Amino acid sequence: MTSRERISAALQHRQADRTPYFEYVLLSPLADRLLGRPYSGDPQNWDDFVQLKGWKDAVHQSAVDQLDLALRLGYDMMYVVPNLTPPAPYREATTLLGTDVADPVERVRMRNEQATLTAPPSEDTLLVYGYLKEEMRNRGVDLPILAPAYVHGVWTDTDLMETMILAPEVAHCHFSLATASALACTEKYVALGMDQIGVGGDFSGTHPLISPKAYREFIVPEVRTLSRFIHQANRYAINASDGNLWPVLDDFLFGCEVDGYLEIDLFAGMDMGKLKSVCGDRITLYGNLDCGNMLSFGTPEEVRLHTIGCLQAGMGNGGHILCASNAITASVPLENYLAVINAYREMFDLPKFELN
Repeated sequence: MTSRERISAALQHRQADRTPYFEYVLLSPLADRLLGRPYSGDPQNWDDFVQLKGWKDAVHQSAVDQLDLALRLGYDMMYVVPNLTPPAPYREATTLLGTDVADPVERVRMRNEQATLTAPPSEDTLLVYGYLKEEMRNRGVDLPILAPAYVHGVWTDTDLMETMILAPEVAHCHFSLATASALACTEKYVALGMDQIGVGGDFSGTHPLISPKAYREFIVPEVRTLSRFIHQANRYAINASDGNLWPVLDDFLFGCEVDGYLEIDLFAGMDMGKLKSVCGDRITLYGNLDCGNMLSFGTPEEVRLHTIGCLQAGMGNGGHILCASNAITASVPLENYLAVINAYREMFDLPKFELN
């Protein structure tokens, strides 16, 4: 099977030749070591690449590096975010909107007013996707791409959470404006040939930060609107949030009418085996290697067994794509990530990955 066929099988709940594999976010310094050169796909390296190459060539290099890394590691798909815009010739000092206003509702109201004046996403921010598609054509490869439209989260936004209680109409306006922004962005993603769109956004830790009732009232209808637009374009909607989602799982998956669940947080209690039994016949599960704990602090042998266990739990009628629960950051030792790669290869009788 090709990578595209493998991902399609997982999303359509058909058995593939093997579980598809990719990484949601992989950053320096691991990305540098695995690629064999400084990795321009990490935002922390961006300014250096712009200074060295100029903005447009830096965007092109980012596309090249992301594709090179995916091909080197044998990924079946890619997660690619919009690139940063060209640096401004100068930046005027500004005050964060509403910081001098005491009332959280008024601060959200001011944000809503500002959002109505915000232009659609700039074409400059989407240049990386065109370069990436061109690179794939030139090399004769075809990896599906997941692009982000995560605008319905509430993580750390205490003003918004308070407004949901104190002035529901203002909160509804916020989420409606967020949906309009996501629809405009998604329309451009579709035109660029993106295959999957990430929707939703973080709203949970060890437990949801808002009540199930509030999630159902404020967020579910907005994400569902976006999902239906994505489906009309024959693309896939993938809902994403860390944390314990058991109290809202039906709304998060079926109420939002999504195709997949990303950022599955094992540490918060979202176990792959249990998820597979309750929704694995209808929802594609992305994960759920525990990057914050097992991958960061386990031994390579523990990581190997953890990876194999995750693959085994996700098997049956497709519906599973292996990746970490979130980002592979500097907290993950190189030998542990190599243990993930080679456990996957061991599981499916692929040649061992050797770091040059």
